[in-house]
This record gives sequence, C-alpha cells and structure tokens, in this order.
Amino acid sequence: MSTAEILRRRIRFLTWIVIAGLIFGGATAIPLQVELNWFAQLIGAEKGDALGFSAWILKVRDALNETYARYPFIAYGTDWLAFGHFVIALAFVWALKDPVRYSGLFIFGMIACLAIVPFALVVGQVRQIPFGWRLIDCCFGIFGLVPLWLCHRYARRLEGLREAQPA
Repeated sequence: MSTAEILRRRIRFLTWIVIAGLIFGGATAIPLQVELNWFAQLIGAEKGDALGFSAWILKVRDALNETYARYPFIAYGTDWLAFGHFVIALAFVWALKDPVRYSGLFIFGMIACLAIVPFALVVGQVRQIPFGWRLIDCCFGIFGLVPLWLCHRYARRLEGLREAQPA
C-alpha cells in the first residue's frame, strides 16, 4: 500500500470519527427530557438525599420537566442545536472525498474546538453551570481537536506527496 493510500485511509477513519461525534452529539440534544429522566433514574438520584453530581442532574432534570410542561416550544432550541451539529457533520463529507482540497474544514473544526474552552468557561459561569460540568464541556473541544489536527497534518503530507509527483 502506498504512503498516499495510508494517509487517505487515516484521514477517512478520523474524519468519520468527527462526523459520528457530531451526529451523536446532535442526536442526544433532541430527546433531552427523556435522557435526563432516564439518567437520573440510572444513577439512583433521589430528591431528598442527592449530593454533588446527582443533585445537579436532578436540578437540571426538574427544571427541564417544569419548563417543557408549561412551555414545550422551548425544546425547539435544542432541536436547532441538533440540526447545527448535523449540518456541520455534513460539511465534513467533502473532506472525505478530497481531504487536500477541503483541508480548510479541518482548520475550521480545530478553531471551533478551541473556541469551546473559553465559551464553556465564560458562558457556563454566566449561566451558573458548576465548574466541573464546564470542564466536561471543555473536553468535547479537546477530544475533537485531536482527530482534526491529525487529519490536517495528514492532508498536508498528502498534499506534499501530490506536489512531489512528476507531471
């Protein structure tokens, strides 16, 4: 197998990881109320004795249940969040087809991943999100950055191989 083919396979694999992560992240934003009710039950959180993480999950679950009961249209906001994830994932399909030509998508993705960190820390503080939870949100950016950085690196190497080929 040629070096170019190995690089293309690596890029495809890592790009599929990014696409799958975006689709999964988006898909989990739609049934948020069901997920929180299920998760609170799974961790055994009870209203009277919940502490720390369990107390936070109950607080979010209860707020969501109360809000959705009175104002179900608020869920439309997380539906649009999901849609945004799906559209960004769709954009990366171009990188699957021609990673050199569309390598700017990898840069765009890396910038977005880096921007998650200050956004989560600042906006999370404003919205009174516990610091630990904000760190979890920051991890999405950090974990997303790795495959995108590798894709960008491999795409540049692939570009170098193309340029080195005689015409």
